[in-house]
Amino acid sequence: MIYLERAASGRLRPWVRSLWYCSAPECAHQRERVLPNGCIQIVLNLSRGYLTDCGPDGQRQARLPAAIVVGARARYEVIDTGDLADIAGIVIEPGGFAGLFGERADLFFEQSIDLGSVWDGRRDGVGRVNGGRGRVVRGARPLERLCEAKTPEGKLSALDGMLSGLVDEQARRSELVDQAMWEFSARGVKVEECARSVGVSERRLSEVFREHVGIAPKMWCRLRRFQTVVGALHRGTEMRWAELAVECGYYDQAHFVNDFRGFSGLDPTSYTKKTGKWQNHVVME
Repeated sequence: MIYLERAASGRLRPWVRSLWYCSAPECAHQRERVLPNGCIQIVLNLSRGYLTDCGPDGQRQARLPAAIVVGARARYEVIDTGDLADIAGIVIEPGGFAGLFGERADLFFEQSIDLGSVWDGRRDGVGRVNGGRGRVVRGARPLERLCEAKTPEGKLSALDGMLSGLVDEQARRSELVDQAMWEFSARGVKVEECARSVGVSERRLSEVFREHVGIAPKMWCRLRRFQTVVGALHRGTEMRWAELAVECGYYDQAHFVNDFRGFSGLDPTSYTKKTGKWQNHVVME
């Protein structure tokens, strides 16, 4: 298996968290659960002309386009490991999608949408969509460019270059959303207190946050806490669950277990038995 991940170049960093490439043509299992992390991703299958749409039980439901935008999720999704033979992806920074693509992030919540419907092709001279906020480039265009690259490093460089071409020099991240995320992360405040701190109503904060991040602020905070626990379990942290729960901000162990099961479909013990190389990927039998 080959797996590479790197940070985006300087111009992209306000918008993109990381770029990754994977080549795993011979997985011993057919399905994996992917746990939610609060980020929007773009996934591009370089080995075949589609991605597999699996239901929560792992059964194949349909074929998706080979290049898709995967919206933020509040529950795990299931992937077919056959799609991992030659695949690349982009992890969008929370709050970065709207600025990069000119689209409301909440419209993609728990959706897998053809990349060609949102890719900003202003440098390719094609027609505008969505009232002129973006331009369409069919999903195959970035796929073709990536397939032309001969090495994994070359594919990531090509992807970085294409994304850099989308950045509007006038685009700015939402100061309100960035301040709110800082308040949640650094101070651990509740949504009501955060709204008072940033000087808007709770309703207005939730509205703007959803448009830019793709999920409501309360859900984002819950996912952030869940990911803290997932990271600790994946590292094999030696701590009783009750202590880990309190350390990560849960009321008690029952609250921790219920939240964990709600997001992952698993209890923490099952997660630790089935986790592998990546903390958010869990083998399905």
